[in-house]
Amino acid sequence: MSDLPKRIHISEEGPREGFQFEKGAIATARKVALIDALSHTGIDQIQIVSFVNPKAVPGMADAEDVVHGITPNTEVAYTALWLNDKGFERALREKRLTLKGTIQLAASEKFLMRNQNRNLAQQLAGQHAIVDMYKAAGVPVERGSIMAAFGCNFEGDVPVARVVSLVGQILDVAKEHGVKLTYITLADTMAWATPLAIKRVVGALRQRWPDVDFALHLHDTRGMAIANAYAGLEMGVTRFDSSVAGLGGCPFAGHKGAAGNVCTEDLVFMCNEIGIETGIDLDALIECAKLAEDVVGHPLPGSVMKGGGLQQYRQ
Repeated sequence: MSDLPKRIHISEEGPREGFQFEKGAIATARKVALIDALSHTGIDQIQIVSFVNPKAVPGMADAEDVVHGITPNTEVAYTALWLNDKGFERALREKRLTLKGTIQLAASEKFLMRNQNRNLAQQLAGQHAIVDMYKAAGVPVERGSIMAAFGCNFEGDVPVARVVSLVGQILDVAKEHGVKLTYITLADTMAWATPLAIKRVVGALRQRWPDVDFALHLHDTRGMAIANAYAGLEMGVTRFDSSVAGLGGCPFAGHKGAAGNVCTEDLVFMCNEIGIETGIDLDALIECAKLAEDVVGHPLPGSVMKGGGLQQYRQ
């Protein structure tokens, strides 16, 4: 596929992914300040917290306080992450959040055991109960997701055929429960993807399911995230998760250098330069990236936040 999309949708995950990964304590008010700033950049979906065990993820111990502290923008959907029933029950109590159910599988059993203490069979079986739980609570089930879709630090390369099989399982669960998924996210959780791998996996899935919309969640541990995003664009992908200033990383990746998602402002800059609409104000986003760096108190990996955009020079 050679035609690039005209417009893409970016879901910002920096506040959740970044603040759960930072080692030092960050004041709730500072987390709220970054979320509120991001709410006025044109981004229309921000994942702001995760409802997880604070003993395992201390950076999310104030999740409810963060939700209560933001000044909501009615044009923004504020979302959250949870890994079990208890986390979902906490999220359900927060009326400011937009809750969306996910059917989630993993391409690596060893990673799944570290992340959620389940094997592959248990994870698949559990999705049926999870979908029933979402339906009973009136939460729409809109998304499928595959963790470690391109490779794993504990198992190595993931065969394309395994990812194809997992997508089939997700679609079967959705069909059995009478829900129609909007898209399926392929998560490069431990940053094994390369542009060639992106094209191979997305190409195989598109060949099998040409009408299914796929999204990419690309970690930048090995510096490939922006290149992988471009490869996704070349394959017609129109949905991306990203992280302002490159905040974050995966606490369960088993890699000291684990990095966050593809940097939001770098992705927006690239799209601007190749004529793809995002609806996001790059200058405002750069200011958010600088704020994020100030909040965490150390340099963050984003590039455009340092170099700036090009319009100032063109003018």
